[in-house]
Amino acid sequence: MTNTTVSAAVRAKQWDDDFFMEYVRANRFKRYMGTSENSIIQVKNNLTKKKGDAITINLVGALDADAGPNTGTTTLVGNEKALPNDGHKVTIGVVRDATVVNVEEEQASAFDIRDAGRQALKDLSMRYLRNAIIRALGSVQGVPYTTATAAQRNQWNVANADRVLYGDALANYNATHATALNNVTAGMRLTRGIVSLMRQIAQEAETVNGDGIRPFTYGEDEETYVMFVNSRAFRDLKKDLETVHKDARERALSNPLFTGTTSLYWDGVVIREIPEIDSFNNTAGTPIPVSPIYLCGAQALAVAWAMTTKTTLRKEDDYGFQYGVGFMEMRGVDKVLWGQGTTGAKDWSLVTGFVSAPVAAAT
Repeated sequence: MTNTTVSAAVRAKQWDDDFFMEYVRANRFKRYMGTSENSIIQVKNNLTKKKGDAITINLVGALDADAGPNTGTTTLVGNEKALPNDGHKVTIGVVRDATVVNVEEEQASAFDIRDAGRQALKDLSMRYLRNAIIRALGSVQGVPYTTATAAQRNQWNVANADRVLYGDALANYNATHATALNNVTAGMRLTRGIVSLMRQIAQEAETVNGDGIRPFTYGEDEETYVMFVNSRAFRDLKKDLETVHKDARERALSNPLFTGTTSLYWDGVVIREIPEIDSFNNTAGTPIPVSPIYLCGAQALAVAWAMTTKTTLRKEDDYGFQYGVGFMEMRGVDKVLWGQGTTGAKDWSLVTGFVSAPVAAAT
């Protein structure tokens, strides 16, 4: 006996009319973006109502308190204090993308492929902004870290010597960036001790005339910094905090920047996991994976919009045969610098650290 088989040409096929989207993580920086000078990432929308291809952020240093006030009968005329000031220019550029499908392919699809395209583009725009923020965090003198030359990295390293940490001790610093990276050994994973040390560095950083890097403030006088780390560093810190995190978490719940499962809290610092921050190998005799970590105060970064994100449609539709949908925005993302454009430019409100970040968890 021979069973009848159905020809592939006539075999019935069923497709789910819904679609599964590849997972795209929401922009975890969003919580830290705002329009006030107290925001970690300050948003400027000035150009949405004006013409221009750049916006300059005004930076004002503190007046010198060390010289003391004028007292007694000393004349004030001629002894006034100069107000330190500078500006950081954020250049605006177009960011856009699109997808297109024709009528024939849409007819062959059991799900709404145009709707799927719109959702995918929305996710893509969020990823572009997230990636731009990560690039800005790691930039050196305004140049992306991955494309910066050794000389540019060294210039940044020297200019920011008071706000950079290699491994777990200030003694690991070297004016040559690559040499300092090689001082990070395999055992220098992210710990609560490193978090506290970076907080101290921020508080003692050499600002114009002020009292260190300005933290985010909430309540009457509560201050906090935010540290962005990748998943490996977050994993290691979480293990280090196992015995104390219960108490730390109770304090964190009142902090408006604390977000629960993707954040940790220690010594006045919210540590936020950003899985997309990449690790890289140093160049030691036996290279090890190193991860950058970023402790940010208020106004560490700036995002400037000239055109907020909007949906665009394709005009050339081949007599209605093709459907094209896209998005477009005009914006710029920068780490804010004091002395922008000079070899001595300083990161305005950010401390950068580098820790060991092996693939395997600590035992």
